[in-house]
Amino acid sequence: ALSLAGCGKSIPLETTEAVAVVRQGELPAPEGLGLLTSDGYRIGPFDRIIVDVFGFPDLMRREIQVDASGRFSVPMAGEIQALGLTPAEAAAQVADRLKAGHVRDPKVSVNLDVTTSRVVTVDGQVTQPGNYPAVTDMTLTRAIAAAKGANEFAKLDDVVIFRTVGDQRMAALYNLRAIRRGVYADPKVYPF
Repeated sequence: ALSLAGCGKSIPLETTEAVAVVRQGELPAPEGLGLLTSDGYRIGPFDRIIVDVFGFPDLMRREIQVDASGRFSVPMAGEIQALGLTPAEAAAQVADRLKAGHVRDPKVSVNLDVTTSRVVTVDGQVTQPGNYPAVTDMTLTRAIAAAKGANEFAKLDDVVIFRTVGDQRMAALYNLRAIRRGVYADPKVYPF
């Protein structure tokens, strides 16, 4: 999660029992990033997908919600365990199940419609605060751009990124103006 401060006096970012403040460099990457990898998005709990089985009108543009354990069901194919699979891998599993059920050469596609398992929260003085899908190589400036940019009251030198690494909640303060000028690197932002 990240937050842009508004006008007014800044409150110093201090380490507490609940949050460790990182003062130098980038926050360490969180553990367990298995659902967002360099080879693409991996399906997570409560994601909404669209399954198409070509040649079967009842199985075209079928919007399906993945359950809490990462499973979904398709008529004639049954239950598919999709947690951690790419959409292409999930489509291959559906096709394999349909072949086993005597459908000759099924053509299946699975596409991500809405992700709820891999989001970043952008809060504070941005045009549209909210949860946004985390994409590969999400950075602070990209997350703020997803929220339609900082508003007129934002203090661009007081941008905080919160992250949980292991069991430790961490925070770091960034200067968005300096990042935009190339003074230092645009920090990575990870989904929670």
